Amino acid sequence: MGKLRNFVTPLHQATQRDYLARMVDDKVHCMQVAKQYSAEYWDGDRRYGYGGYRYIPGRWKPVAEALIETYQLGPGSQILDVGCGKGYLLYELLQLQPDLMICGFDSSEYALENAKEEIRPFLFQQQAQTPYPFGDNEFDLVISLGTLHNLRLFELKSALGEIDRVGRQGYVMLESYRNDREMFNLQCWALTAESFFDLSEWIWLYRHFGYRGDYEFIFFE
Repeated sequence: MGKLRNFVTPLHQATQRDYLARMVDDKVHCMQVAKQYSAEYWDGDRRYGYGGYRYIPGRWKPVAEALIETYQLGPGSQILDVGCGKGYLLYELLQLQPDLMICGFDSSEYALENAKEEIRPFLFQQQAQTPYPFGDNEFDLVISLGTLHNLRLFELKSALGEIDRVGRQGYVMLESYRNDREMFNLQCWALTAESFFDLSEWIWLYRHFGYRGDYEFIFFE
């Protein structure tokens, strides 16, 4: 298996969250709305998701820089983003290295329709757990940020297998916890997650499913 990375954690820690307020705000209803991954989830009220997921110049730049440096991405390198959302990270990658060959997919039609105009031609609709329309080792790097914890266990096996199959290198980031407080906060905050595992359980799953790429966890401290 690959290495534990720290690309997204600083960005995640910069956001303040009121965990209890979300838990008591008719959360079952909010979860049902969020799991549609439509306008309410991306750009509606914060109780349903992001509360307005808009492009902020440079926000994803540190993550893009880390990916380029760590995985030695240069002109012609091919990158696939599994669960790309509106594609802001792919856009930032292109700003730093315009000759990258990017591709991304997401299950949300709304997110893809509202992606950065410059990269829409490189995006398509697909679920992370279904077979990918690509050959073995077709990509130099396959990434997936904040997506796989939204899958059930048998779907995780399929998604991790496909990520490992189509990429020479991999990087997966998802939500986890290390203690009871972080578990409680995550359960309060998460709207779309289907898989709640602590750090050691996720690592066990990666090994059990044969995932060989790098990984990162974000925690709700």
